[in-house]
This record gives sequence, structure tokens and C-alpha cells, in this order.
Amino acid sequence: MTDFPFARILAIESSCDETAAAVIENGRVLLSSVVASQMDIHARFGGVYPEVASRQHVLSIVPVVEQALAQAHLTLADVNAIAVTRGPGLAGSLVVGLNAAKGLALGADKPLVGVNHLEGHIYSSWVCDSDSEVPPAPRFPLLALLVSGGHTELNLMTDHLTYRRLGATLDDAAGEAFDKTARLLGLPYPGGPSVQKAAEGGNPKAFHFPRARTDGAWDFSFSGIKTAVLREVRRMQAEGQPIPVADMAASFQAAVVDILLTKTLAAAREFGAQEILVAGGVSANTALREAFLAQTEFKVNIPRFAYCTDNAAMIASAGYFRYALGHRSTFDIDVMPTWPLS
Repeated sequence: MTDFPFARILAIESSCDETAAAVIENGRVLLSSVVASQMDIHARFGGVYPEVASRQHVLSIVPVVEQALAQAHLTLADVNAIAVTRGPGLAGSLVVGLNAAKGLALGADKPLVGVNHLEGHIYSSWVCDSDSEVPPAPRFPLLALLVSGGHTELNLMTDHLTYRRLGATLDDAAGEAFDKTARLLGLPYPGGPSVQKAAEGGNPKAFHFPRARTDGAWDFSFSGIKTAVLREVRRMQAEGQPIPVADMAASFQAAVVDILLTKTLAAAREFGAQEILVAGGVSANTALREAFLAQTEFKVNIPRFAYCTDNAAMIASAGYFRYALGHRSTFDIDVMPTWPLS
């Protein structure tokens, strides 16, 4: 087992519409986490408006970093390195955080560590609060289901920072399907929480929406289920029927959860995983969490709700392991809007 050094990491996250900073110790113990959300600002547009997001990051980045250091009772001199999200994400938003991190690292003579945003989501399962006992770390090899608004994929991890991408969505990501279904049902932005709330009063068996099969592969497909919802809504509208929003939301959610759970369990068996990890914004969905935790075949690691959506704690954790394993970024590091993990 690798003997990791003691280190405190200050991290910055600005990949989309959250300006965040955090300080973590040894990749696990969270000393502070501050998130300035823009959700209310973008709600009027029904989604994230990129230019507005980047301008808001400019206004928020310095106060957020200062607050994160203050909450940790540290100064910049007390941290060992600066970690920052370099992508994927909105280019304008990423540039704000990346340039802030460069400035801090250069001014304080600290190492700079670039982190992949999706790698950060995976490492959110390593994060624990400073006032609680540190639980056992996830065990390798593990099967990581990354499920968010922009990505849905399975990665096999055999060690820290070592990934084998098994499959991904062929079209819509699961989170994207939630957002588009919410819009079809007249539910407010953001779509994921809205569909979940509507589903609480619905019958998940009222509609049988399709489960796409990708035989011989570990890929996902969610465009078909989204189209099925659209056709059902249009049929009812044409016939003058009221839309049973709760039942449709519950049935849609049940289908997506079934797809994710079934394929992840099958992949974990196939590749000999010891544990499963579920991460990304959609991992905050209660039905998904309950389904994974209800099965008894594998131990499942799911981050606390606060660390499912975009935050800097996860970037700090991933940044620590990169720092501990000798990864450093030069000051000409640029935005990396592409995938996969590397």
C-alpha cells in the first residue's frame, strides 16, 4: 500500500455555475467547504447561461477562497498545494477558477495541480467531515458509476488515479434526460430535483417506459426513454387528457434507476470489483441511492448529499492524491474541456 504524505490542499472549482473553494487534509478530512450557487440566477433562463455564469464567478471567486481559508483557520502559507478544476466544463467559467488558482500558486510559491472535474466527482466518496470519524476508504478494484447532467459512464478503478473506461452514454446523459423530461412535464429547473419531488406522489408502475439494451457493451442510452415520455405527453394532449405528472415522473425515474442499477451490478460482477462507487449530480437522487443501498451483493460508496453536486471538496480530495503521487501542473496549464480521465 502506498504511504501517502501529510498535506493540506486548497482547491477551487468553477466548471459550471457554482463558485467553490475547499481545504482538505490528507485527501479525506474536510476542513472547510464553501459554495456560492448561481441556481436562482439561471432559473429564469431554464438552464445555465454561460456568459452570466462566468461573470458571476469573477465576482465570487475571491470572497469564496477567503472564506474557505478562514473556516479552516488557515492562511495560504499553511497549505501545501493549490488544486483546481481544469475541465471538462464551460470554458468561460473554467478560465476564472484556473486563473485564480494560478495567481494564488504563483504568489504563494505553491505547487499547482490540475484536476479533471469528473475525477473529482469520483473522489467525493473519499471526503469526510472533520468532526466525524474517518470511515474506511473505498477498496480497489472498484466499479465507479459516474452519473451527471453531462456524463453517464462506468469506470473500473484498480488503484488511485487508474481508470479503465468500460462504457458511456451513446446519446443523452441520465441527468440530461431528467432535465428534458422535467421540461416536458412542465416542472421547474433544475429538472432532477423537480422530477424526484413530483415522483414522490406517483405510481412508478403507471407507465412502462423502455429500458434500452446495449448487448455486448457497457454503454447506456437514454434518448429512447426521453422520446417515450414526449410521445406519451403529446398523445394525451391530442386527446385532451390531463397529464398525470406524478405518475409519469415516478415511472420515468424508476426506469432510469433500473437501467443504472442493473448495468452497474452486471459490470461489477464481470470485472471482479470489490465495491461500487456512485458519483455525480444524479447520485443525489433518493430513489437511485435507495436502490443501490438496498442490494446486498456489493458495498456501495455514495457521497453525502452536499458532495454530490459540484463542490471544491471533491477537487481537493482528487488534488491531494495527484499531489501525493507526484503530479504537478505548469503555469501554462489551460482549460481542458474534453474527456476521458487521464
